[in-house]
Amino acid sequence: MTIISNVNQCVSTLKSIEAQLSSLALNSQTQDAQKTFHEMMNVMNEIRKDLQSRANEMILEEPQYKES
Repeated sequence: MTIISNVNQCVSTLKSIEAQLSSLALNSQTQDAQKTFHEMMNVMNEIRKDLQSRANEMILEEPQYKES
């Protein structure tokens, strides 16, 4: 598996984690729990965006990752 494949897989995993946190926030009974899950979802979103940005840079900078 190439580095870019690993990075893309990690991005997908982070998307899944965001969705799970969103579901937990919606299904939580207390406002405190909802807030915590929502905040963690936002943290995962920022990490995912940073990682996606890095993947895009890799595609632009590394010839082996350029699409044909």
